[in-house]
Amino acid sequence: MRKCLLSFASWALLFCCCSWITQAEVFTSIGQMTDLLYTEKELVQSLREYIKAEESKLAAVKSWATKLDALTRTSTADPEGYLGHPVNAYKLMKRLNTEWSELESLVLQNPSDGFISNMSTHRQYFPDEEDKTGAARALMRLQDTYQLDSEAFSKGKLPGVHSNVILTVDDCFDMGKTAYNDADYYHAVLWMQQALKQLDDGEEAVISKVEILDYLSYSVYQMEDLPRAIELTRRLVAIDPSHQRAGGNLRYYERLLLKQFSEQNQAQDQDQPASEEPIQLGTYMRPKDHLPERESYEALCRGEGVQMTETRRSRLFCRYQDGYRNPRLLLKPMKEEDEWDSPHIVRYLEMLSDKEIEKIKELAKPRVRREKRKLLLVTQQKNAHVASSVCVCFVFQLARATVRDPKTGVLTTANYRVSKSAWLDGEEDPVIARINQRIEDITGLTVDTAELLQVANYGVGGQYEPHFDFSRKDEPDAFKRLGTGNRVATFLNYMSDVEAGGATVFPDFGAAIRPRKGTSVFWYNLFRSGEGDYRTRHAACPVLVGSKWVSNKWFHERGQEFRRPCGLTEVD
Repeated sequence: MRKCLLSFASWALLFCCCSWITQAEVFTSIGQMTDLLYTEKELVQSLREYIKAEESKLAAVKSWATKLDALTRTSTADPEGYLGHPVNAYKLMKRLNTEWSELESLVLQNPSDGFISNMSTHRQYFPDEEDKTGAARALMRLQDTYQLDSEAFSKGKLPGVHSNVILTVDDCFDMGKTAYNDADYYHAVLWMQQALKQLDDGEEAVISKVEILDYLSYSVYQMEDLPRAIELTRRLVAIDPSHQRAGGNLRYYERLLLKQFSEQNQAQDQDQPASEEPIQLGTYMRPKDHLPERESYEALCRGEGVQMTETRRSRLFCRYQDGYRNPRLLLKPMKEEDEWDSPHIVRYLEMLSDKEIEKIKELAKPRVRREKRKLLLVTQQKNAHVASSVCVCFVFQLARATVRDPKTGVLTTANYRVSKSAWLDGEEDPVIARINQRIEDITGLTVDTAELLQVANYGVGGQYEPHFDFSRKDEPDAFKRLGTGNRVATFLNYMSDVEAGGATVFPDFGAAIRPRKGTSVFWYNLFRSGEGDYRTRHAACPVLVGSKWVSNKWFHERGQEFRRPCGLTEVD
């Protein structure tokens, strides 16, 4: 328990050239995906109307057929006698001249026109291939971070969540194929194996066992497990002896295995069985990537490796914060908790009301079509070189976050941040101005030179891998265009609770801060000397279940000279 000094009583358009280091991959935010649910609901209603129209048309055609069937049976039983009656002769002429034409028109009517038109209208809002691929990658990211096997996903077994949502054989195959197309054979093996397991268990599927084995055997070969690759390829050839690629691969694998044994001077039995252990998480070593602290970062996301000792906990307090007797905080001081001692990280309780949070979301949610959104991003990238010392514009519509390359200054995309983000100006709405003022009162830092309030929505799998908020010595021009110096501090607002995942973690010193709606956390990125505090490298863990809304304010050095004076040493 912390020691409490005082107990608690109870796309419209316009972008600015603010330099910021953030980006997004493909995966859509939960905020935007809710719109897709309503779109799908409307399409289902349109589909039902189409079915009703088709049934009505078919009933009319059936009525014609029944009437004409009885008539032709009578007429063809005695054609001459039938036509001998003048009325029958007249009605035959009339039917063939007029009524059959009407029937032809009825058959040619297309009740699907309305449905197709509705589909065409909504199709522009549909996720594209890139979005679908990003969603698959998000599941794999969650799988890695939270050490979930493919079967847990396929059966909807997530930590703390009980769901009937399942992945079919075809879903698992698509997951594996996405990984395969990325040359990510590690995940391709996991998902193709799961597809094969479910197929072997009797689940029906569109995809065939031959197709699954084809991808799986080659992916296993890429993981350098030759005996198992041979066994899987033999299974494939046994099902389809005419499969030329599989036959060629099998001969190649066998020669390669024989060569390996020969080089090791070992006797080799070509019929030596492969491992019978099922391929699952941990069977193969996950390939290393660009992130040196990957293991510690993901462990913190799982709640492992947190370095909050009893000694350190004893140095944490909670208190009322009045902003050094700021008039706006005297009657209602802010509740402040220590989250970490060094570097000092604090959390403010009841920072944002539910009403304020909803207003921020309302301002940040998308209001323009996907095409316009993409056009805006392209325009941003083409115009990223335009210099501006003051941010006088704002983006109040969620768009895929981008990264400003510290060397070129150009906005680009990367894979280490997955979210949707927007920038809100205080002039956009009184709520934003009020929040900016509150942040200034609490921290004692001026917001005049701070960046606009950035709002981000992380959907399932949304993350931001370990990064620094400040610019390092190898990127001296990162914030040059702003003319306000480096990012001195970060103020992060949590605007939603997250069911699972989504923590803010600091791998350097083993801290994990959980999202709590309405609260905020604050820390300094620079020492008083202006040197960067490299301990503040942090990350936003992938959201496992739920939707994570945050907003943050980045303070810059200029304007803080008398509010946070320089220290006497480099690390004061």
